[in-house]
Amino acid sequence: MTDLTRRTLIAGTALATAATAKAPPPTAGSMMAFAAPKLSTVRIGIIGVGERGTPMTDLLLTLDGVDIRAIADTDAFVLDRAVAKVTAKQGRAPARISGGAEAWRQLTGRDDLDAVFIFTPWDLHAPMALAAMKAGKHAFVEVPMGVTIDQLWELVETSEATRKHCMMLENCCYGREELMLLNMVRQGLFGELTHGAGAYIHELRGQMLRTERGEGVWRPGWQTRQRGNLYPTHGLGPVAQYMNINRGDRFDYLVAMDSPALGMAAFAQERLPAGDPQRNWRFIAGDMSSALVKTVRGRTILVQHDINTPRPYDRLNYIQGTKGAFGGYPARIAIDDGGNAHHKWDTDMAPWQAKYDHPLWSKLSALALERGGHGGMDFVMLWRAISCLREGWPVDQPVYDGASWSSLFDLTQRSVKNRSAAQDIPDFTRGGWQTAASFDIKV
Repeated sequence: MTDLTRRTLIAGTALATAATAKAPPPTAGSMMAFAAPKLSTVRIGIIGVGERGTPMTDLLLTLDGVDIRAIADTDAFVLDRAVAKVTAKQGRAPARISGGAEAWRQLTGRDDLDAVFIFTPWDLHAPMALAAMKAGKHAFVEVPMGVTIDQLWELVETSEATRKHCMMLENCCYGREELMLLNMVRQGLFGELTHGAGAYIHELRGQMLRTERGEGVWRPGWQTRQRGNLYPTHGLGPVAQYMNINRGDRFDYLVAMDSPALGMAAFAQERLPAGDPQRNWRFIAGDMSSALVKTVRGRTILVQHDINTPRPYDRLNYIQGTKGAFGGYPARIAIDDGGNAHHKWDTDMAPWQAKYDHPLWSKLSALALERGGHGGMDFVMLWRAISCLREGWPVDQPVYDGASWSSLFDLTQRSVKNRSAAQDIPDFTRGGWQTAASFDIKV
């Protein structure tokens, strides 16, 4: 396996691995600790104000130092609604950009924006973020950041070349539980970490019934085109941060497999009326997708995805080390105190929260709970992103994190299609992970 370009993956037998070759040096220096010049006011353009973009726009309007200058969407109804909200709040109307599939380029090309926030279907994330950075704007983009390894490398290279942030908006890193667990890990409560688990288990079969607008229009179709993990980052991102991925350790390779694809097809037959074309769709994405990631330091991470099974929501949020373990949904902890306390889960989180709540959550909890967004974590994430721009701080998750976490979208598909063959995960930091400082969120 020599003389491979960094974008070439080995094809072949079931035992072959998908390998990435040595990548070229950064275009203009690492973005790991890059701090852009301070912005007293962040002039924002928003692309996509549907099911996700609308509540995120509402939250952005509550933040100090935010000026929403332009909004783009192909749906006139949601666009008019968003423009009206911004006008009422800011006292003047933002530019209203609509039209065909490429009309959003009018927004990224504007010269009165500092940052573009992207809340669109998955396949548009990378093209829009690339256009924003090339036009001199910071890009803040929903998950996943890209859907192919090629796209992810291009995002990394463009962020480095333009010296613009490209941050994936992984809101699950900013929940109370996730921030508290990060604080516990950094204080050594679990000892040396050995294993973690994260998931996106969220029954979404009902989206097939919502075809006028929103994710129901496009999301179920992905399950007819691709196997593997279609939404890996919600569970993986927090665990990666606990483990200091890209900062002293990195993802090395993965293996993946999936269960039969039965749930969505059964739902379509049971709930959709006769004659609905979706009743005849051939779903190929397994109901449960499972991947096991190995890190360079030897640790393991289980990553799962299931949106087709009628069961409660679960992101697992599990971490274990030499001194104890924590699991989410429901939250529970076991610590080796020298006795037998670790033989039973402690489910009373109040004392742990009182001692280990992250300073960021403590600072913002009242506002987060008041303004909401998935229990407040959407608000905390946006507050933090805007604060980093206004204060001239590095963003918490630079482009390398979004690329690493999003890579499972592509690589799990490659593995399951090749009898769970191991797939190498690119080192998007090009070796920078070996010297990068430990991850934490300073307040």
